[in-house]
Amino acid sequence: MGKTEQNKSQMLEMKKWAVVGVTQDESRYGYKIYKLMKSKGYSVYGVNPKYSEVDGDKVYGSLRELPESIECVDVIVNPGVALRLLDEISELGIKNVWFQPGAYDESVLEKAVGLGLDIVYDYCVYAELLK
Repeated sequence: MGKTEQNKSQMLEMKKWAVVGVTQDESRYGYKIYKLMKSKGYSVYGVNPKYSEVDGDKVYGSLRELPESIECVDVIVNPGVALRLLDEISELGIKNVWFQPGAYDESVLEKAVGLGLDIVYDYCVYAELLK
């Protein structure tokens, strides 16, 4: 799983993202990452079945509901949810997944690699975008 540095640079160049685990709670990274990506010019969709909107933007219940294809998924959910999410990501043909700290464990990473996904982990997209 050693291509993380290369994958990180490539993913940050991609402009169409989904943030799975977006939230209305301004103190949480699900909110902060979504807002920062939008402010940096990314086309970003929030995904969380618990919400219908965040700051007036539509939030989708699943990746399948998105109105267009995306290039990368930022995962901000617990490892159990992330593990199930990988099947949907693979079925939709999405190849790039960024796991936020706390969103993965060894089984999640192994499954992602087994599905042929390009992944980033051990890095926070929020911190990377602030550099």
